[in-house]
Amino acid sequence: MIDIIASPDKTREILKENKIRLSKGLGQNFLIDRKIVDIIIETATLTANDSVIEIGPGIGSLTQGILERLSSGSLMAIEKDSRLIKVLTAQFSGYNNLDLINKDVLDIEWHSFFREKKLKDGEVKVLANLPYYITTPIIMSLLESNVLFKQLIFMVQREVAERMAASPGGKEYGVLSIAVQYFARVEIVHEVSPSVFIPRPDVYSTVITLYPHQKPSVEVVDRQFFFQVVRAIFQQRRKNIKNGLSKAANLNFTREEVVSSLAEVGIDPRIRGEKLSISVLAKLSNSLWEKNNK
Repeated sequence: MIDIIASPDKTREILKENKIRLSKGLGQNFLIDRKIVDIIIETATLTANDSVIEIGPGIGSLTQGILERLSSGSLMAIEKDSRLIKVLTAQFSGYNNLDLINKDVLDIEWHSFFREKKLKDGEVKVLANLPYYITTPIIMSLLESNVLFKQLIFMVQREVAERMAASPGGKEYGVLSIAVQYFARVEIVHEVSPSVFIPRPDVYSTVITLYPHQKPSVEVVDRQFFFQVVRAIFQQRRKNIKNGLSKAANLNFTREEVVSSLAEVGIDPRIRGEKLSISVLAKLSNSLWEKNNK
């Protein structure tokens, strides 16, 4: 039986034995509190035969908790740092259901990965204590992959979690809120203190879970155009929606066209875009797209 890795003493011991200095550039902050590991595991509702992907396992704090729940299932752990692959290989040599992958997760093409690993849409759970500096690119690469994941459970910076889960009207609501909620339902699970990491980050973290939709939460004629409209609105979020869209650098609409679409959808032209729900923004985008493609 392996000693509990998610503890201050064991973490320091592993790092010292392997002469590893943590890389700020890779955003390495390791969990040292088994209670937080258990919260992530419970959120994932893991069963013995689940297929799980872990992103950035580090020295294996969360990996250990996952493997304890899997018997007939499999864990694919994707780690960019080759030094840590050696540590993980030594730590978990007794597990034949662990596949260690020494790769940058942002370089993975998920359709190819699923074919290679014989994984099925809708059956794979992803767990990760994500590096803060690439949280959004990793999450969006998963959501935009056109692969359907069953559940995504992440530890992220608290402010990022709040933005992902935000509702219209608040200061946290913005492009990230809409991008994530377009693809998935978001739930905030648990706030996490900096004290549960080595080294301690300067900010609080949050465990969140995403439940990807089988199809996007709203229907848009053109996804790329929809997000162009969303970005235009939030780049000038202090302006009312009529002025923001009329003067948007990434769009080419006259004031008359903007006013016409706003009226068509039933939006007050004086309102700020940050107050509009994703469903209303989708209708506005579709109206503008039709004017752009007559």
